[in-house]
Amino acid sequence: MAVIKGQAAPDFTLFNSEKEAVSLASYKGKNLLILFFPQAFTGVCTTELCSIRDNMNMYTSLNTEVVGISVDSIFTLAKFKAEQNYNFPLLSDFNKEISQAYGAFYDEFVFGMKGVSRRAAFLVDGNGTIQYAEVLESAGDLPNFEAIKATIEAL
Repeated sequence: MAVIKGQAAPDFTLFNSEKEAVSLASYKGKNLLILFFPQAFTGVCTTELCSIRDNMNMYTSLNTEVVGISVDSIFTLAKFKAEQNYNFPLLSDFNKEISQAYGAFYDEFVFGMKGVSRRAAFLVDGNGTIQYAEVLESAGDLPNFEAIKATIEAL
């Protein structure tokens, strides 16, 4: 099921790499950029999340928090976050429910893997409404960060 602009963001509660429960409601009143990514420690995922890390001040100045979500375990995400010095939460969708709820899910991925998050970006406003939705077909592509920034600035 595809999540589109204007609809309510599907609710979630997931554990972060610090083993704490994080929910969509935790971000009420702030914009939230949700980035689904296929797998920790892969080239494109690292590039994507490092670009967020390096531009976090811009997001913060625009009242926007960021979370990354993948089906990796909290332990894998903790190591990935520490090695790359990410300054935003990484959340584990190990049970693959939230990736599916957002329509950001590969039933089949490379090397015979099944059930991997699709690269996607969703901007949720402070009221819980989707303001930007981009689900990428190719895991090798990156979200349109300029369009995301323009959407945030217009809020």
